[in-house]
Amino acid sequence: MNIVLSCLITFLVSMVPIIELRGAIPIGVGLGVPEPLALLIAIVGNMLPVPFIYKFSRKILEWGAKKNWKPFKKFCNFCLKKGEKAGKKIQKKAGNSIFLALLLFVGIPLPGTGAWTGTLAASLLDLDYKKTIIGVMAGVLLAGLIMLAISFGLFSIVFK
Repeated sequence: MNIVLSCLITFLVSMVPIIELRGAIPIGVGLGVPEPLALLIAIVGNMLPVPFIYKFSRKILEWGAKKNWKPFKKFCNFCLKKGEKAGKKIQKKAGNSIFLALLLFVGIPLPGTGAWTGTLAASLLDLDYKKTIIGVMAGVLLAGLIMLAISFGLFSIVFK
């Protein structure tokens, strides 16, 4: 496959909710993108939607939760509840160190965590915009390094 197309696929996959960078790096490496380039592309792609998620997601979801179209209303309510639940979980664990909690929430690659969920939670909690962006970026970097290590097979060496 063409390297440019492989990079484009990596970039686009990294912007998809739930999959994000966690899926984009292994996919990119599998498509032949060099690991450092796959990491860089996935970080940029994963971070691109973050400011928009913070600024608009809450407003759109609250608007959608009031609409009569059942599938859309159900989806919006699901996202609001998921974001609020994640936000309360982050706040509970964080206490005063919400920045570190947000970083770890986004950075440790587990199902249901990531830049999309972390940013939505921060938006629903009215966390400071600048701190949210920095915390999510640091978390994305951490998740990227973890996924890169997995792609390199380092964990298979350690756990043999």
